[in-house]
Amino acid sequence: MRATLGKVFHVSAWSWYTFLILSLMAKDADELPAGMFLYGGPWKYLTFLNLVLQMVFFGLAVLNDLLEMGGKSTARLLLLSRDLLFSVFAFPVGVFVVLIFWVIFIYDRQLIFPASLDDFFPSWMNHGMHTLVLPILLGELLLQPHTFPKTWMGLAALGIVGSAYLVIWVYLSVGIWVYPMLGLFSTPGLLGFFLLNMFLVILLYHVGKVLDRHLWGELFIPATQRDRKDNVLTVN
Repeated sequence: MRATLGKVFHVSAWSWYTFLILSLMAKDADELPAGMFLYGGPWKYLTFLNLVLQMVFFGLAVLNDLLEMGGKSTARLLLLSRDLLFSVFAFPVGVFVVLIFWVIFIYDRQLIFPASLDDFFPSWMNHGMHTLVLPILLGELLLQPHTFPKTWMGLAALGIVGSAYLVIWVYLSVGIWVYPMLGLFSTPGLLGFFLLNMFLVILLYHVGKVLDRHLWGELFIPATQRDRKDNVLTVN
């Protein structure tokens, strides 16, 4: 029952993120505030990158499910890629986007999502980008165990991706902050803000790991020793 529910969940989540991304891409950029989509379009925004990340992860999960339904053993590389993508990126980054958006929004929405955007991004789309991500990720934790890499490997991967964050790249390239609120910080304040964000993402990585082990207990077995069939794990 849980295995079937998991497969339906994966297809539903992938379909939702695909629909949401296509809906965003279909928006007329001319209706946006001047300059919002310049220098990288929506790809420079962490919210949009996170949606693509979630879509790719659930796409891998669906592919894994299809291989299992076809009676084929899941390719080791696919299995490892799926679990790595969830544990190191999809979960911590997804939860981070939700938390940081709503904390800033509640403090002063003009800093991150001005009221002028409400007509362009209706309420359902805003919550799709910044709210539903969290319950979907928690649903994935409840329905599927995941292998987490060694801590140093996970943190190294997060560090590499963090250093390549497009917000910084855009500023260094054209001198414009993707999020205008960043221009309000002094240089030390900006450094502190980025370090705080990185600390939060690392903390969320550990939260995901703890939750996964708490939910699945001794079912938490390295991927190389897993034999999945209807979500029953045995040691080879």
